[in-house]
Amino acid sequence: MIHVIAIITAKPGKRAEILKNFKDNVPAVHAEKGCIEYGATVDVEGGPFAKFGPDTFVVVEKWETMEDLKAHGASEHMKAYGAKNKDLVANRAVHVLSPA
Repeated sequence: MIHVIAIITAKPGKRAEILKNFKDNVPAVHAEKGCIEYGATVDVEGGPFAKFGPDTFVVVEKWETMEDLKAHGASEHMKAYGAKNKDLVANRAVHVLSPA
């Protein structure tokens, strides 16, 4: 299994717009071969925990194989999603991990 943690930081005030685009794309991703989990997360309100901040969200993904992840990245709906958000994203860091 492959785990992916993608940290997406929007340009100031643009996180909600990217998250709407993300949510619109989720059904297509869930239908992909090998997709186990794919969802966006944001900071929990309150508490003494470290925060990513109001412009950042984290995508948590699980894929059956690296080939499935590569096919996901090359899919037409992900290309369209990237094009739709290219002017809204300030920074993106994608961490691809395997179980320890």
